[in-house]
Amino acid sequence: MSKVRVRFAPSPTGYVHVGNVRTALFNWLFARHHGGAFVLRIEDTDVERSKEEYETQLLADLRWFGLDWDEGPDTPHGGGPFGPYRQSERLELYRRYALQLIDAGHAYFCFCSAEQLEAERQEALKAGRQPRYSGRCRARPREEAARKVAEGEPAAIRLKIGEGQFHWNDLVHGPTSFSSEVIGDPILVRSDGHSAYNYAVVIDDHLMEITHVIRGDDHISNTPRQLALYQAFGWRPPEFAHLSTILGPDRARLSKRHGATSLQNFRDLGILPEALRNYLALLGWSPADGVTEILSPEQLIAQFTLDHINKAPAVFDAEKLNWLNRHYMKESPPRRLAELSLPFLVEAGYLPKRPDEPTLAWLERVLDAVLKNLDHLSQLPAAVKLIFEYDAGSVVHGEETRHVAEDAASRQVLAAFIPKVLADSPAPDGSSGAALTYERFREIAKAVQKETGKKGKDLFHPIRVALTGAVSGPELEKLIPVFEQGAKLALARPVKSVAQRLREFAAASSL
Repeated sequence: MSKVRVRFAPSPTGYVHVGNVRTALFNWLFARHHGGAFVLRIEDTDVERSKEEYETQLLADLRWFGLDWDEGPDTPHGGGPFGPYRQSERLELYRRYALQLIDAGHAYFCFCSAEQLEAERQEALKAGRQPRYSGRCRARPREEAARKVAEGEPAAIRLKIGEGQFHWNDLVHGPTSFSSEVIGDPILVRSDGHSAYNYAVVIDDHLMEITHVIRGDDHISNTPRQLALYQAFGWRPPEFAHLSTILGPDRARLSKRHGATSLQNFRDLGILPEALRNYLALLGWSPADGVTEILSPEQLIAQFTLDHINKAPAVFDAEKLNWLNRHYMKESPPRRLAELSLPFLVEAGYLPKRPDEPTLAWLERVLDAVLKNLDHLSQLPAAVKLIFEYDAGSVVHGEETRHVAEDAASRQVLAAFIPKVLADSPAPDGSSGAALTYERFREIAKAVQKETGKKGKDLFHPIRVALTGAVSGPELEKLIPVFEQGAKLALARPVKSVAQRLREFAAASSL
């Protein structure tokens, strides 16, 4: 095998879809497995929809996802030896090769108007035939066509398709063939000078020495047109591998109605890139043992081969992605996870944009307290609400929590517990005095147990509700240090200490 060269060629017309991201990942893994080159090429000839901001976002998203490329529009030294890597910068190249095809008798100028072509299309549909170009301009003498073009008459350039079959051995689907009868003479260059996709991609793939084209199976029907071009030029085509479609849980093509579908969506959700990368690698591909589900990039590269790709459609399973994300959040270094969490807590108004070192260290403790209840980081603001938004009035009168203020047994526990805690924190605002440690909390709880005879849930449930305003949640062993340390930090929204919470609860419940 010659040196493997593969490419990912997205269009900058919107946020990159998860299906395209999987295609990029499979190309990247294949290149890295074989020690080859991964090329990023921007197909931006859709003038109306292509935007610079989408390209900028695309590059940032791919880097966030963990992919790097050996050649591309933003790599050093002009992008690489086969540039430029934006199709919009290769238009003259496309036109030159199209004229070569005309000179060789493999292509011709087409002067049909959009109205004529649409009329042909409708006629075919009414007759129950698959629409295809009639070839009305095919027999026009070359000299006459050249004269009309020289006079300024708009003309497209079409490829002549001969009779026969197009065959290739798809590396995923196996032997595949199409009859030329269903193709017609495809447009290579439109009358406005812009190249058609199926033409430009062949020029680019050949000149960039692409050895394998790995893409979605929605491109299978494009392959015959591209093979016809390789034949016309006398070029050897690359090998083709068409990946299965990604479906939603309802077995329809994955779309926005199924939830997150773009890299930006998953970033906004707070999915870790390593979790999404691991998940997408398993979406239509399986490792050698068929069972391992948690794989590092190095393991994926070592094991990735095209013969382990499943040609059946892959169903996107959000629960499995969440499971992987929980694993990677748990395994992530605490400081990295704190930094990844910051945007969500800043946007919620809880933390300053540029937190100091004590705040970041405290945030690590917060995450340790709430992490096991999170599927992704966008759930963090809701999970930490009990830390930042304690309101005694809501606790006393809330539908789920008012029973603690009304129940005689609960009031008995709190009437014994609260004064003991406040005795350790004499300042009314809780800002001075010794911080309540969990060890001291347990000592006080044991004293209350002896005094009231309450234990287990009867003892700790009213204490939890009075402190957090919730009937369940993170362990008090982790929350109490979070409350105490948070109360001493300069946060965007102040955190109340244990003493402050109990003092307010006592007042609101008339204890």
